[in-house]
Amino acid sequence: MTPHEPPCNGAARTVRLVSAPTRPADLLLRNVHALDPRAGLDGAHDVLVRRGEIAEIASAGSLSAPRGAETVDGEGRHLLPAFVDPHVHLRTPGQEHKEDLETGTRAAAAGGYCAVIAMPNTAPVVDSAPILGALLDAAAREARVPVGFMPAITRGLQGSELTEMAELRGLGAAGFTDDGRPVVDAGIFRRALQYQRLCGGVLALHEEDPSLSGKGAIHEGVVSALLGVAGIPSVSESTMIARDCALAEYEHARIHIQHLSARESVAVIAAAKARGVAVTCEVSPHHLTMTDEDVRGLDTRRKMNPPLRSEEDRQALVEGLRSGVIDCIATDHAPHARDEKEVPFEQAPMGTTGLETAFAAVYTDLVVPGILPLGLVVEKLTSGLGLLDLFVPTIVAGEPANLVLVDLEAEWVVGESGYESRSENCCFAERSLRGRVLLTVAAGAVAYRERSTILSVTSSAGQR
Repeated sequence: MTPHEPPCNGAARTVRLVSAPTRPADLLLRNVHALDPRAGLDGAHDVLVRRGEIAEIASAGSLSAPRGAETVDGEGRHLLPAFVDPHVHLRTPGQEHKEDLETGTRAAAAGGYCAVIAMPNTAPVVDSAPILGALLDAAAREARVPVGFMPAITRGLQGSELTEMAELRGLGAAGFTDDGRPVVDAGIFRRALQYQRLCGGVLALHEEDPSLSGKGAIHEGVVSALLGVAGIPSVSESTMIARDCALAEYEHARIHIQHLSARESVAVIAAAKARGVAVTCEVSPHHLTMTDEDVRGLDTRRKMNPPLRSEEDRQALVEGLRSGVIDCIATDHAPHARDEKEVPFEQAPMGTTGLETAFAAVYTDLVVPGILPLGLVVEKLTSGLGLLDLFVPTIVAGEPANLVLVDLEAEWVVGESGYESRSENCCFAERSLRGRVLLTVAAGAVAYRERSTILSVTSSAGQR
């Protein structure tokens, strides 16, 4: 079989999402509570997957499995469109001691994801056609779910010379980003916008003014003052967003703001959208559910950039998600080896893993208390690739099967049974969460089955 490459729309036909060859699923999910806000689906159904495609959706208990198909009893479970993540770090090439294509996409499948986009801040940086081509070839051998790549905006992430964006786009780049670093030089950034407008794709931006953030390690506020740790002010983010929205507006170009963290940033983006600027943005589960108060113990797993900010910032992010100012939830999955995090707080690298905990963390802290509806969370977890002119998973007959079966009542302790990721630096470690992924179907194939849960599974012949 050939590697899976989902179709793209319009000008984005060259974008490539690639995974290892798989066997298309023949699967009947019976008596599930199917929820897909885009399809207007919210109730008990049977969902039949045949040769990797959603073949039929019918009332609960009404379908029979075709010969050779597997039947999964979904009584008491929810079936959702599988999630997508436009912002992950798979650490390859060059940092495979932290993560690689196989372990990173395995973690994605375990979290209910059917596709992810990897960032370029690797060693070497993904900033040339040979490196991108090699990564695409490797993904076609190793990736458990479809993965795409965003090469760098500037060579070596140095902010001084643009990459060959048209050539990279021709190979299948989903967009361009210097993630991990901002494009500080406004002139360079303006030229990148002009180049992007010609070759397509989107510029995804890590927004930070280094002259303001300096050597800060946590949010600048009461907690940083009490701990005596240098802080990163929220205006370090929001002022750069304001600059980049203004330049995107001037150049009639598209930008996507990564890992929003501050209330001022939400206000800037809301104002830009109101003016008609082509800007979208994402927020990470940890910024939605945690604050700088959670860093008082100086746990390096909770050190990330942008940092966890104040409760007022967190509330603004939640409201931005509810109002539509914030377009999607992205994990910024950033694995690090244990020895890299087991150092004094100021010396530890920034970043937390998040693919395996994203849904459960948001469900536990925002849906269970009634702060956000489940349908909205599902919509925001599945929107990310649509912002890149790729696909949006949906439970509709005739569509490729990208599905996740979850038990909303299941409680589990993060890290208790280990991780699918190669790294363990999860900011939710040791927390009890609700909502467990039981089964993930990605690009029409079963990509993950939860190991400690026995699903009621039979063949069409009725043999258990």
